[in-house]
Amino acid sequence: MEEAAQNLGRGNKQLAERVASSTTRNLELTVEAVVEEYVGSMGWSQFLHVFLVSIAWVFDSQNTLVTIFSDAQPTSWRCINNSSSSLCMSNSSRGDVSSVCGLTPGTWEWVGGHESSIVAEWGLICDRRFLAAIPASLFFIGSLLGSAFFGCVADASLGRKRTVLLSCILSSATAFLTSLSPNIWIYALLRFANGFSRSGIGICCIVLATEVVGRKWRGPVSQYGFFFFTAGFFSLPLIAYPTRANWRNLYRIISLLPLSYSVLFFPFVSESPRWLLVRGRSKEALDVLKTFARRNGKTLPENLSLLNPSEPKEGGENEALTKTCTKESLWRTKWAAKRMITVMIAGFGVGFVYYGVQLNVENLNFNLYFSVGINALMEIPAIVFGTILLGLTSRRLLFSLSAFLAGIACLLCIIFAHGKHVKKAEKSSAGSWAQLIIEGIGFMAASIAFDVLYIYCVELFPTNVRNFALSQSRLSLMLGASIAPLLVAAGRLSPSLSFLIFGILSIFSGVVSLWLPETKNAPLYDSLKQQEEEEKHRAAGQGNIQA
Repeated sequence: MEEAAQNLGRGNKQLAERVASSTTRNLELTVEAVVEEYVGSMGWSQFLHVFLVSIAWVFDSQNTLVTIFSDAQPTSWRCINNSSSSLCMSNSSRGDVSSVCGLTPGTWEWVGGHESSIVAEWGLICDRRFLAAIPASLFFIGSLLGSAFFGCVADASLGRKRTVLLSCILSSATAFLTSLSPNIWIYALLRFANGFSRSGIGICCIVLATEVVGRKWRGPVSQYGFFFFTAGFFSLPLIAYPTRANWRNLYRIISLLPLSYSVLFFPFVSESPRWLLVRGRSKEALDVLKTFARRNGKTLPENLSLLNPSEPKEGGENEALTKTCTKESLWRTKWAAKRMITVMIAGFGVGFVYYGVQLNVENLNFNLYFSVGINALMEIPAIVFGTILLGLTSRRLLFSLSAFLAGIACLLCIIFAHGKHVKKAEKSSAGSWAQLIIEGIGFMAASIAFDVLYIYCVELFPTNVRNFALSQSRLSLMLGASIAPLLVAAGRLSPSLSFLIFGILSIFSGVVSLWLPETKNAPLYDSLKQQEEEEKHRAAGQGNIQA
């Protein structure tokens, strides 16, 4: 009897083990499902992760917009005390910078000193004025190429986390080297390198932040990064004003911040579990999810395993992504290529306007530091309104309406554009205030469109090409931005021209975006094939309901 009871006990134990083993094999979920059902859409661990990742946007903003001050044209000059030139004295009474073009060198000087900007130090005025636009244009061309490079390596090899780290370190190094530039050409080359280096921050930070939160939090989380971008923007006047006598010190200060961040904060950031899974590193992806769950006070089931929709059929889990570059699958997939081209066309106009309006503040009839501060403050309501409206309206409608409003505001600025031949005493006129207010509203609208395009692009493409798709979107933004400085330089002669072109391109971007599909409340897919099948199935279901 005892032996029979023992056999029965062993049999029950083996049966339980087989049942448990069967259960373990059967509980297979996607990362999306694990986050929604077990980790939590947005817990303390994800909040901390998003916060640490988003800090890097500060450095992206500073390195991008520093040229507003370092490359600015000085507003005033004066005759040197021992100068007896009657021409100098008569021209100084006119009060505009262009009047120095006919003066003999040595008879006049800039009020802020010859090291206040690169324009003052290297004499980039009169027949050399368009040289001042070259560094900013090359910066955005560098950003354009860097977006393609970092987008590809972030998907195919380095991952999101290591790409951000590499970008921060390179941004720090190139910003410091820029402060040592001996002439305009070396300066322009280093601005190109700095633009290339900082590109990995924006495209990877937004993906790294949104891939660990639930569906309903993707919109708000994408906006959190732009709060830090705004903080970086707003910090620039505060750093630039004390260093206004020497533009090199401005670069030295902003070069220290990303390096400090990389050492002190970034080690606590986790890699994206979605990317780890697509790369075949399912155990590491599960460990990341377990860490998030534990910090949220939750646990994952012991029998849980992750489902990888893009898992290759043969040759190991990494072979498919190693054999072909991610960009090939995107551009060779018809629906994805059409969608990408539409996003890039819309992004070109938005990038042109968003960065162009910021650089164009020197063509406003107002104090430069004050104007930049106002623009930076307008980013805050743009993020707040954008976050609220992302939850209430569709992505497509919000983007197109914001682009339309930005374009209309730019066109209205033409009415109040008095040109650059305005004396300092006249810069507080009613027309200047009206122009500043309208420009601020237009910039706020352009900022909303710029921010929405990022989250829109994240939702339009699957995990295995998401970073590359976002890099292509950013590439188009940078292409538009690279042309903007030339228009700003032309605007020194005719402010109305710059505002006219800004307005037309912004409205054009809003029209083009109407051809994109809506993505609000749609899941994040992991592969192109999965997304194509699911979207066809969803479209067929909506058609049956309407029928």
